[in-house]
Amino acid sequence: MKSRTRAPLLLLPALWVASCTSPVDEAGSTLPGKCQSESPVVAPQKTDILFVIDNSGSMAEEQAGIATELPAFIQGLREGGGVTQDFRVGVITTSVYRRISTQNREFYSEYPKESGLLQQVPRADGSASEDRFVESSDPDLLERFRLLVKQGTGGSGQESPFEAARLAVSEPLTTTSIAEGGNGGFLRDGARLLVVVVTDEEDCSSTARPPPVILTEDTSVDKCHEGAALLTSVEEYAEAFKGLRDSKGGRREVLWATVGPVALSDKRAELIQDVTPQGTFVRNADCPTSYGPGFRHRAMSEQFDSALDNLDSICRESYRDTLLHIAELAAVAQSLDVVNLPDPRLAQVEITRAGGTVERCSVAAGDLSYEPSGEDRPARIYFGGSCLRRADDEKVEVKVICAG
Repeated sequence: MKSRTRAPLLLLPALWVASCTSPVDEAGSTLPGKCQSESPVVAPQKTDILFVIDNSGSMAEEQAGIATELPAFIQGLREGGGVTQDFRVGVITTSVYRRISTQNREFYSEYPKESGLLQQVPRADGSASEDRFVESSDPDLLERFRLLVKQGTGGSGQESPFEAARLAVSEPLTTTSIAEGGNGGFLRDGARLLVVVVTDEEDCSSTARPPPVILTEDTSVDKCHEGAALLTSVEEYAEAFKGLRDSKGGRREVLWATVGPVALSDKRAELIQDVTPQGTFVRNADCPTSYGPGFRHRAMSEQFDSALDNLDSICRESYRDTLLHIAELAAVAQSLDVVNLPDPRLAQVEITRAGGTVERCSVAAGDLSYEPSGEDRPARIYFGGSCLRRADDEKVEVKVICAG
């Protein structure tokens, strides 16, 4: 048995101790037998945030409520996760198309100036600019973001946030420059994507044109819910988002959050009919200001988080806690870019939890997985098992285990 030494403060994984082997000793190995003078570098965490704002006629108060609580959201983004945050924010609307039957006539219209297009970012004084997203480094970030989420109430009443988001992050918009009318340049290589949907009605998304569901003027029914089987499935949309890659072929980490028409008490989706002096309206149970059930929204959120920590009700009086929680989710990536790492088997990540407890994780122990670097893109470590990162982590460090 060949003896080994280990450098101070760097621990060997239990797997190597048990087997008494080391990657350094393998035939043809080019791994260093001594510690590197430089530790692997954890790059700033890049997150591209896409808000999908319902701009139908019932959303004025909700847009204003979101805008009011954005300071907490931004502060939460900047402080979370123990890693330097580098984010940018863009906004699209839920308006893609509208197909309606009224007085025995059918009307169909599209929204070419929306339909997944990043909306123009006002300057802090409210004047127009050519910008389509705002950077975390912008000194006027808060005021510009507040103005940006107020998308008005003149949009489609056939809300299609899934389709709008799909268009926003797919070709041809992603490969067409902003100057030429696309979204090119918003999504960065190596950046995570957080999609935040804000709406008070059911999703009515379809990749077909015109959409297969036809609305009516009858407010006592929800045609998008009744015709859900005709729409593009939630699963198909989720797979499209989860399969996104950047221009260098790297896997893009995608997060999804919804502030939508679900119950205040337990986030359930349940259609009820609310009889009022003004008429009968469809709502979600335990969500009095909604105008539809949230079955598809709940299902989409569940595709990304089975615990539904990424879902909350649009019917809350204040969105402060909701946005703080979304910021926590956004700030905590379950993957990190690393450079200067000679081999994943030598990587050990130390996570300093809240209170100072240090948890050590490694690829060898199965707590981490690894995607090697490619042309012009760094390697990436993915967290799993008991080593999933938390919002209140104090620090994350990647170290190289020494063997010789």
